[in-house]
Amino acid sequence: MTNGEPRIPDSRPGFLGPFRFKDFRLLWGGLLVSNLGTWMQFTALGFYVASAPLASDERAGALNIGLIGAARALPVLLLSPIAGVIADRYPRRMILFITNSATSLLSLAVFALVATNQAPLWALMITSGLQAATQAFDAPARQSWVPVMVPREYVGGAIGLNSIAFNAPSVVGPPLAGLLIAGIGVAPCFLVNTVTTLAVLVALGFMRPAPPASTRRGNVFGAIVEGVRFLLAHPVLRWVVLLLVVTSLTIRPYNFLLPAYAIHVLHTDAKGLGWLMAATGIGAIGGAFFTAATGGERRGTIWAGSAILAALGVMALALTTNFALAALFLAVIGLATLSFIGSSNILLQTLAPDEMRGRAISVYSMILLGFVPLGSLLVGSLAGLLQLRWTLVIGGAISVLFALWVALANPQVREA
Repeated sequence: MTNGEPRIPDSRPGFLGPFRFKDFRLLWGGLLVSNLGTWMQFTALGFYVASAPLASDERAGALNIGLIGAARALPVLLLSPIAGVIADRYPRRMILFITNSATSLLSLAVFALVATNQAPLWALMITSGLQAATQAFDAPARQSWVPVMVPREYVGGAIGLNSIAFNAPSVVGPPLAGLLIAGIGVAPCFLVNTVTTLAVLVALGFMRPAPPASTRRGNVFGAIVEGVRFLLAHPVLRWVVLLLVVTSLTIRPYNFLLPAYAIHVLHTDAKGLGWLMAATGIGAIGGAFFTAATGGERRGTIWAGSAILAALGVMALALTTNFALAALFLAVIGLATLSFIGSSNILLQTLAPDEMRGRAISVYSMILLGFVPLGSLLVGSLAGLLQLRWTLVIGGAISVLFALWVALANPQVREA
């Protein structure tokens, strides 16, 4: 039984199998609507800080985005370990009510700042940091809830479908944001995110309460240490975590820095940036479908191969100044990246026991939400010395070599 619904026997669950379960359908639908606004805000904020008057050239644009990334990274790195314990010990629906309410209010605050021309970089850094703090608590609660909503054989498909709910709006959101920016300005994109985030709150209102995964209380620091020890001692998950860190610092920041690349290397406008991000989204949807369709089959091999392909794609992107080629490379990067992080998620969800899953996912979320923005600061700062293109080439080469070493030196990873 899962959430009171009958378990439907199926030796090989279909791609849409997780939709048989009501709570999963509700959460998925809410995320699909909410993420449209998320992608519009992501596009608008990147364009705003990478263009005049906040940035006059490629180096200034990359540095501004890096500073926004640093503001997002700090609260995530500090709070994610605690958020994992909270996700394991407290009702997940209650956590998501709080985090999504806060996200909506913060988006409204950014709208007010930008609409009144009172949005200096430092103010955007503060609001970005607060939004990242809410995501630090939201991600482990939401993602560790999925295996409770569906039976174990459906987990791989559910994770893939969740990725689709996040990335399908990335095909529509950025171009729509580009049209809005070109037509009436940046501010409306933040207002749209304020409204669409409410969709998750509506979905939560119709879902059954989910009991905590663990009834243990006591020392929070001890629980965090226990989770870290589990990951470091695991013969597969320690490599999953390490490669996630390396790629997050070297190649994953490309998405944050894409506005600076689009404006100052490809010399395109907000509409062009929107279409480039849509190309990434199209590839990401392909990667999400691939993750959902393959489930847990050959997951370790797919995981390593996807990381290598993503890194090669970032290197190719850095070496072109052609808009069409850049869009093609971004589609490949999107596909490979979603396959890689989806595979990482599946490995963590299926190899971690239920009482440890929230903490395992909190580490995963900390890396994606904290190390990627931190990587954007690192890459953005180096771009001031080496130019953005060559910084991305070096980062891609580091990731390719490290992923190859992990895959070749650890057969237990390839067989996971």
